Amino acid sequence: MSLLLRIFRRPDYRSEVTQFIDQMKESKPDLEAKQRAGRALLWDKNLDREALAEWQQARVPQKPYVYGDDPRHPR
Repeated sequence: MSLLLRIFRRPDYRSEVTQFIDQMKESKPDLEAKQRAGRALLWDKNLDREALAEWQQARVPQKPYVYGDDPRHPR
């Protein structure tokens, strides 16, 4: 290591949050696997792009104010 880098080198810093997370991972080694399983359950989904395109084409445009009276359709 050059002299310049040694002069400006700071001691390794680990925040309290990082220390807490590391400690939690040590005490619960299966934590990350459970997190990945939970994410896969809710978020990691394969999309059927054809069905999605059909759904988007089948949408009916909504009126700007859905509760207002439409003057074209009297009661």
